[in-house]
Amino acid sequence: MSQVNKKTINIRGRLLDLSGPVVMGILNITPDSFFAQSRVQSAEEIVDKAGEMLQEGALILDIGGYSTRPGAREIEPAEESERVAAALEVLTRHFPEALFSADTFRAMVARQAVYSGAHMINDVAGGNLDPDMFDTVADLQVPYVLMHMRGTPATMNKLTHYDQLIPDILKDLQQKVDILRQKGVTDLIIDPGFGFAKTIAQNFELLAGLSEFKRLGYPVLAGLSRKTTIYKTLNTTAEHALNGTTVLNTLALERGASILRVHDVKPAVEAVKLWTATTRYLNKIVI
Repeated sequence: MSQVNKKTINIRGRLLDLSGPVVMGILNITPDSFFAQSRVQSAEEIVDKAGEMLQEGALILDIGGYSTRPGAREIEPAEESERVAAALEVLTRHFPEALFSADTFRAMVARQAVYSGAHMINDVAGGNLDPDMFDTVADLQVPYVLMHMRGTPATMNKLTHYDQLIPDILKDLQQKVDILRQKGVTDLIIDPGFGFAKTIAQNFELLAGLSEFKRLGYPVLAGLSRKTTIYKTLNTTAEHALNGTTVLNTLALERGASILRVHDVKPAVEAVKLWTATTRYLNKIVI
């Protein structure tokens, strides 16, 4: 396992300290993302939603132009790239000091997004769906979120057999970390991929063992917001899964998550503040 213990990433020419948790807001430039209220398309909607998230305390905004929910419509790379680039052009003009991530598994889209103002790449496929992605990230020299997934968004739900869930995922991610480091990529963030090629039970096992992913030596991102694991367990819908999201986000913080990727920024920021305030006293307690 990696001997690295990285707590900062170089983003936009400055060191971002991830020794304390931060919040990444989700901005879906799509008509079909699974949570309808996260969808924004017009320039006015994009600016309004981004401004709200930044005001509520999001440190990074994650811009996605392709829905990865099961059964989502396939779109061509050019259409995805156009969506993301157009959004970034508006966002960087209105919020020149903000930090933006491009949520894409396509190297061409990633490159254009960075040219259009993105500061990092969030790849749900962990390089599996585009053989050029690792070289592209190395060439761009931007932080990279390496996520675990099997198959494609259309097939991932059939690829949930693991010999040992967490060791298998750790092995896959470690192999990719080694490749990326050999290519000169040092600013990495690890995402174990909640909901991607995992059953509901496996997602809870993954959350229970989230601290294991810190062994890879890089900050860990938890993307649990309003997912099936929450709303099916509670027998509700994504629209009514905010309270469940906050509960699981807090458990993720307890297990070492450095970034919470969320649809609802304010509740996540409040969870971080309360968790941080509590942990200051943990080492002072004498039993």
